[in-house]
Amino acid sequence: MWNYPRRTRRGKERQDKSSTCWHRSSPRLACLSPFVLFVSFVDDFFSRPFILWENLTSDVIMRVTASHSPWRIVMLRRLPISVCGLLLLAGIVRSGGGGPKAVPLPDGLVAPNTVAEAVGIVAFLEGPAVDAAGHVFFSDIAGNRMLKMDPKGKISVFRADSGRTNGNCFDAQGRLISCEGGEQGVGRRRIVRTDLKTGAVAILTDKYDGQRYNAPNDVCVDTKGRIWFTDPYYGPDRSHLEMDVDGVYRLDPNPQVKGGWAVTRILTQKEIQRPNGIAITPDDKRLYVIDSHPKPGGNRMIWSFDVAADGSLLNQCLVYNFGKGRGGDGMKLDMNGNLWVTAGISVKRGPGETLDNPPGVYIISPAGKLLGVIPIPENLITNCAFGGPERKTLYVTAGKTVYRIPTSVSGYALYPPLAK
Repeated sequence: MWNYPRRTRRGKERQDKSSTCWHRSSPRLACLSPFVLFVSFVDDFFSRPFILWENLTSDVIMRVTASHSPWRIVMLRRLPISVCGLLLLAGIVRSGGGGPKAVPLPDGLVAPNTVAEAVGIVAFLEGPAVDAAGHVFFSDIAGNRMLKMDPKGKISVFRADSGRTNGNCFDAQGRLISCEGGEQGVGRRRIVRTDLKTGAVAILTDKYDGQRYNAPNDVCVDTKGRIWFTDPYYGPDRSHLEMDVDGVYRLDPNPQVKGGWAVTRILTQKEIQRPNGIAITPDDKRLYVIDSHPKPGGNRMIWSFDVAADGSLLNQCLVYNFGKGRGGDGMKLDMNGNLWVTAGISVKRGPGETLDNPPGVYIISPAGKLLGVIPIPENLITNCAFGGPERKTLYVTAGKTVYRIPTSVSGYALYPPLAK
């Protein structure tokens, strides 16, 4: 089921046409026409009052969210972005003749003409995670809260003081694992676990070697109960940080250690510049990590590592290179082993990134082949998670919007159905 690139006995990649992990070419993706850039500029200009209004009246917004359908929320809350999104989804706005060629939808993984459906707009969103009952949990980093959307689309506040939570996932027992970050305000900078049955929150780790983490970003759990998480820092000022390492860590259950968890730093800047999204295969044999550095010359890549029985990493391998455009943020795996990666931007945000990669969900095979892109009509796409019946619904957080995409393939999830 898991079509890994073939390796020689020395661990080097076999350079054949059928399977290679060293996919170094930058994807040739559809760039936006001048008209799209104009629409994006108008959207950004006119949406600023809405953003300010939302930040000042978050309580009112939550009442509106809870009492209106998702589509009415879109029209009420941020009309300019809705108009721009409708133009994109309807095909009125098309790529210009001088840009990269468009990439089609992934054949066989979604239905033809699939579009992302907006199911709610709240604030700057991240880290969706779906439980076995179909509830979608996601982070409002700037608002310092976690939100919950039920299967009918009703959104409520799950945790008012979230510690600037970013990435989330569920373990095999249906408990919510969260990265409490440290960006867009003061956060608690730790990994916590929430028991949804009791509401109890346990701190799993808040320091490495006596130093506080930078800003835990994303997290995944393997079948052995080990927790893997990334700890980069994307803020402008590192002077308040206690460590100068942007790393990847592994938590091993160990009742003999204080707190019950042994923490190991497994990657540093020697292997990866700015770790972000992270995912592990169902057999626990391969770990994927997104390397997303926004500065000029920074990496925008996806790396894979073989995982030894003791959790150590071997054979670093380049799976995909996003080139000079914005690279990946979050990702999940489907049951075919493909990576569903949230990446791209539509409005340039600095000299380090181009508009070569429009915002969307990039589906990439384990061998590094770009299978297709599902466009998302939002400037900054952040993360995704599979849920719904048979896990054939992909939920995507992008800017202020939660999108829902039907898929033809099931996503991978660790948790079993929760007891009723």
